[in-house]
Amino acid sequence: IERSLRNAREKGYVKTLFGRKRYIPEINSANRQLRQLSERIAINSPIQGTSADIIKLSMIEIYKELERRNLRSKIVLQIHDELILEVPEDEIDFVGNMAKEKMENVISLEVPLKVEISIGKNWAELK
Repeated sequence: IERSLRNAREKGYVKTLFGRKRYIPEINSANRQLRQLSERIAINSPIQGTSADIIKLSMIEIYKELERRNLRSKIVLQIHDELILEVPEDEIDFVGNMAKEKMENVISLEVPLKVEISIGKNWAELK
């Protein structure tokens, strides 16, 4: 936390694990409220931004595999760290296992990524 704040104050931005920058021009503001908001952004952005980067990379890898295998399954929706796919019955086992593998291995971190797969006829059944 302190390193993120120090870097943000010195450079005016923070970075995700992949190097994407989030500029925070108000980090050194004299306005206390604006400065505190900027500090929260400086702390959260590297984590939330890296999470967004990971899910986007996962989507790309899943899409490529669906296309490469000429499958009918489609990525329908992304909500934060969740992906919803529309999958024909005969592709469920393969696509579920493939998506899990792609998402868990899109990046190697000190703490492994763990993915849970749910199957249902609609989004409400998945919860």
